[in-house]
Amino acid sequence: MALSRWESVKASDRRWPKDNDVFDQVGDMMIDWTRVKDLRSEIGRDDFGDIVSLFLEEADEVVARLSGLTDAKSMENNLHFLKGSALNLGFSHLAQMCQDEERRAATGQTDLALAAVIDAYRQSRSTFLAGLDRSAA
Repeated sequence: MALSRWESVKASDRRWPKDNDVFDQVGDMMIDWTRVKDLRSEIGRDDFGDIVSLFLEEADEVVARLSGLTDAKSMENNLHFLKGSALNLGFSHLAQMCQDEERRAATGQTDLALAAVIDAYRQSRSTFLAGLDRSAA
């Protein structure tokens, strides 16, 4: 799996694309690659890998919880957390879906499209990791 390969590389050994490399070439609507590039520039190449690993670990935990939630407040809180994390790392499509469902949960609704949010996370995660793999090749 891409994450395992990514995590097994020491931060100092990770290769990153130049400014006009794969991040500009990947046209996926799910990921805001400009945000990814900006974040990498803001925190540095070495720390970026740590941030990615932490985000994916925390997001995986939230996504695993989502399908078992039954009360609106827990749904709202988990979707809010996932939305904020997604925005920080450029998962724009996922963030929008979380925001929409978070608003519904805030009104007390529990018949949310959580399966669609989970699917969007998995697709975004896969797209993101593939983009990172292409940039490191």
